[in-house]
Order: sequence, then C-alpha cells, then structure tokens
Amino acid sequence: MSIKLVRRQSRQCLAIVAPQSSRFTRARSAATVRSLPLRKPELRYIGIANMTGAAISALQTDQIRLRRASEMIKHNPPSPEPLHRTIARFGDVTVLVVGDFILDRFVSGVIERISPEAPIPVLHGRGETLNMGGAGNVVSNIVSLGAAAIPVSVIGADQAGDNLLRMLSEIGVDTDGLLQRRDRMTSSKSRFSALNQQVLRFDEEEIKPLTSAERAKLIDHFQAALGRADIVVLSDYGKGILLDGVAGELIAICRDAGKPVLIDPKGRDYARYAGATAVTPNRKELGEAVGRKVFGDEEIVAAARDLIAAHDFEFIVATRSEKGMSVISAEDARHISTQAREVFDVSGAGDTVIASFALSLAAGADRVHAAVIANAAGGVVVGKRGTARLNVEELSGALFRSHGPTGHQDAILDFNGAARMVAAWKEEGLTVGFTNGCFDILHAGHVSLLHAARSQCDRLVLGLNSDDSVRRLKGPGRPVNNQHDRACVLAALASVDAVVVFEEDTPLQLIEALLPDILVKGADYTIESVVGADVVQKAGGRVVLVDLVAGKSTTNMIGKLRAAN
Repeated sequence: MSIKLVRRQSRQCLAIVAPQSSRFTRARSAATVRSLPLRKPELRYIGIANMTGAAISALQTDQIRLRRASEMIKHNPPSPEPLHRTIARFGDVTVLVVGDFILDRFVSGVIERISPEAPIPVLHGRGETLNMGGAGNVVSNIVSLGAAAIPVSVIGADQAGDNLLRMLSEIGVDTDGLLQRRDRMTSSKSRFSALNQQVLRFDEEEIKPLTSAERAKLIDHFQAALGRADIVVLSDYGKGILLDGVAGELIAICRDAGKPVLIDPKGRDYARYAGATAVTPNRKELGEAVGRKVFGDEEIVAAARDLIAAHDFEFIVATRSEKGMSVISAEDARHISTQAREVFDVSGAGDTVIASFALSLAAGADRVHAAVIANAAGGVVVGKRGTARLNVEELSGALFRSHGPTGHQDAILDFNGAARMVAAWKEEGLTVGFTNGCFDILHAGHVSLLHAARSQCDRLVLGLNSDDSVRRLKGPGRPVNNQHDRACVLAALASVDAVVVFEEDTPLQLIEALLPDILVKGADYTIESVVGADVVQKAGGRVVLVDLVAGKSTTNMIGKLRAAN
C-alpha cells in the first residue's frame, strides 16, 4: 500500500478490530485529527551552515529500559499508527463512566510536638485540597485529556456529594446521571500528611448496595447515555454501586449494544464481571482473584488466562508497578516496561491508567498501543502528589521520554545497534519509520522532510550515506561535511531518533535488517523507484511520499556558495 502525503488533512476511516474473538467492531471518523508533535523545539542545533565539530546540545531523555518477557509475541500490525495520532483523536471520544464516586481530601501540615493528652503527634494544618476520587478521578482524567465523560452513579445528598457535583460542573461535565439520595453517604477519604509524608487516613463511608428503585434509575440513565458513548468504564471501589449483579447487568447491556466495556475491578469474585471486554487488576489483585501469589511474567500470564477462560474476558491488562504492565489474551501476551522514576503518591494511578487506556482504545489504538499510552500516563501521575490527573502535553512528553536515546551521540548507531533498538521499539508497540539520504549541507528542505517523516511514526531511523558512498553518488569534492559531522547534526534534530551510517550506494541492506513499519521518501520519487519499498510492503508496512520544499537542495546551495566566491 502506498500513500502520498498532502498538506491538508484528508478524511479517513479508522476501525477498532480485535482478533477473532472480538465482540465489537467500530468505525470512527478521523476528519479532525490535529498535528501533535512529541518534541519541541524541532531543531536542537542551529549551526547548520558550517556543520563542523561545534558543540551540539544533547537531547536529555531517559534511556530505554527494555524488559525481555519470558513470553513475548512479536507485535507488528499492518500499517500501524504513531501513538501521538491516537492522542490527537482523544477529543473525538466520549466515555461513559459508572462506579463509586469518592471525595478525596488532602490535609497538609507540620508536626512539632506530641499531644499532652496521648502519645500521639499533633498536626498543625497548613492547607487543604479536595479532589475527585474513584470513578470521579476517572472522569477527571478523561476530561483533562481532552475527551468527554458521562458519569452515572448514586451519591449521598451531603456535603461530600455536593462538592463532587460542584467539581464536576466546574470541568464542564453534565451531572444529570448522578443521583443524590438522603439515605446514602458519599464516600470520602481524608489523608493527613506532614513534610510530604502521609501520617493518617480517615475514611467516611458505608458499603451499601443499591435499592431496587436506585438500581432501576441508574440502569435507565445508563441506557439513555449509552448511545452517545464510544466505550464504557466500570470503576468498582467496592462501595456498593456495582454490587448485587449491577455490574453484570451493565455488561450485558454493553454486549447487546456492541460497546466495549472495561472494568477496574475490586475483590476476588471476577464472575461479577463475566463477559466484559477487559479487566485491569494490579498484580496483587490478580493473585487474589486466582487464589495464589503471582510475581513473574509466566505466573502473571497463567493467572490472567485462567480468568479469561473462566469469565469470557477478551483480554486482561495487569498493572505491575515499577515493572510496567502486561496485556494478555488467550492467544498472546505482551509485557511493557516502565521508566525508573521517583514515586511521590500512587493515589488514583489506576484511575489514570484505565481512563487513558479506554480513550486510546476508543480512539483507534490496538490494545498494545493503548497499554503503552496508559503505561506512560500512569508514570506521570505517580510523580505528582494527591489524586492527580494529567493533560495531553504531559502524556505526549512522557511518551517521548520513555523511549529513545539519551542524547545525540547515543542516537548514532551501527547496524547491530540499530537492529536492537528497532526491535526494542517494536516490542514496546511503537511504530518505526525509516528514511535515508546524504544530507550533506542541511537546509530547510531536509528539515521539512524529516519533520513530515517523523509525523508518520513514533520513532524515525535515518540511514545516512557514508563519505565513500556520497563520493560515488555525487562525484569528487563531495561530501562537503564528513559523515561524523553530518551524523552529529542529524542526531541532534528532534525529528530523528537514530542515525545509521551505511557504506553501500543504497540502504537496501539496512532496510532488510530493520524492516521498518513505514518507509518515507520525497514526492520526487515514485513508489516503484523507492529502494526497499517492496521489502517493507511485503512485511506489512507502507511507503509514504512527502511533499518537498521547492528550490531547496544541497546542489543549489553549493552553486550559490561558489558563485559568491
């Protein structure tokens, strides 16, 4: 398949298609996709004219840490999309959220003395903040990421419930689906901390299933809203909203309507969620659900598959703290690593994970790409204090930092290093693009081409002709800049993730070794004339031709310099 890139956004149709056992297939319009570059500024090095050994500002990003799983199935879907395009479509998604809405209260202060009444510390309060927790935090994250959320639940007619309604209204969420009842208490959790260390948590709640009248009204609101939703999230904190068969009834309604439904589970009885598209337990919850402890990859896969077989889930997303997460179905398993980071507060991280996973899935990502995005999202919020949420810019930045070389020198790779890096990126579910050229004197045309190429993928590898190769192709006197200097400048560009120098006249051997998902060249080529096009297409990838900047070429620049002298 070949595509010619045009400057205006063309209309296209995207589909979520799950393998074989899928119970849903949905098509979505991508007419309003925005450009959302992952890196700014575009040029990290401006000294283009001379391109000697001048100091180049290194890109300070985190080193990729690939964790090889004991069971790893190669994931290379045909014509995959870059992650930032999925994020750009969040604004077109609506998520229906049902579950336990909780008010989170955070009180900070200092401890300077012991109480004279008892041997306990006295906390002098200095500040207080209120956040939405539970299903409310799921809604908060969905809205913060640019999507729409429809909340449905039952809360108390009390101050905590009023605060939740106020905060939801402040972020533009319609609260008609939240029913307030005088005989029900809104769950609230108060956390007290001193010097950023939590010293006490005080919970006010009652575990109370819905009455028959409350249940009927909740189901009515749910069915009325379902037609406007792209995906459904059930956020179960065990406070009563989803007890006594309510979860099962909602799942059955979703199945009949062909809507995917994701569950953030609570407790050991996963039969309550039978027939859901997926559940998202953490490692501890997964072990409790199967009645045994699980630690390593093999144990997690086995436990997940036991639950899939028993309860008719399509797949399970198991979150694993510092080890990332695993996406497991009956047919395959993927283990996605995470970045080492300082953890300040894990409150609500699971809410962020399921919110971003649901958005990604509804926006057209497959489940592995959705998990990569959710993994990055969870990593952002654990670095914040309190029940935190994140925005699109933070998520895009996290995805960039989570994958890639540490600086421009680390981005200059040999054949073997490039092959390992590309394999690592693919195992992380990232789309890898490739382009090539001499890039002797870097100009605006080069930068435009590389920027366009990077917009087609998550990671871009640039094949660079060696000095000997350039001389054979361009003649004596070329290149003007040696391969080391050219590689350093190119590796410092934000559009380029890896530079590989090749000695041959064409990059065919390099393309065969890397098997990129996308091959990018200028529109002055035809598909048939692009070296390696047949190799990439046979492997399920695609070739993209991008428009060039008129009148910009190295030959023209050299001619002007000679004329000036």
